[in-house]
Amino acid sequence: EDVAKLTSKIDQASAKSAELKKEVAELQNQLAALAKEQAELDTIRQETHADFVTAKADLELGLSGVRKALQVLREYYASDSDAALVQGEAKFGALMQQPALPEKHSQAAGAGSSLIGILEVCESDFATNLAKEEQEEADAQEEYDKITQENKIEKTNMEQDVKYKTKESKSLDK
Repeated sequence: EDVAKLTSKIDQASAKSAELKKEVAELQNQLAALAKEQAELDTIRQETHADFVTAKADLELGLSGVRKALQVLREYYASDSDAALVQGEAKFGALMQQPALPEKHSQAAGAGSSLIGILEVCESDFATNLAKEEQEEADAQEEYDKITQENKIEKTNMEQDVKYKTKESKSLDK
């Protein structure tokens, strides 16, 4: 009868040990899948960040160019009273003692305001697109950080389960 009780206890311990080993193997498979998922997530995040950096540089360059063009056009089409840095012809001529200046072409103020208007719309579009790209990048980074943190917690929990279940199964095998 004692032998039967001992045999029963050994069988139960062996069954429990086998079950724990099965659970450990399953957890290790889940850990491998989690690591693979995190690696894919890291790769995707790096690619989207690289795309953002490129797009941001392009938008900033475009915005800079449009602003420079607007500055040049506004200076060109400004009235003489608004142009503080332009020297008067008489003062300039007296200082330089050059021959009379050739006849200048007249500015087409209507065309200038149309060009400036178009460029202002372009400037607005570039600025809007830049803000949108920056917001999308911030959102993507926030989501990535959240998922990565969740994966770290899940990984730690699984690793602890593996550790304790392995320890328990080894103690049952004795």
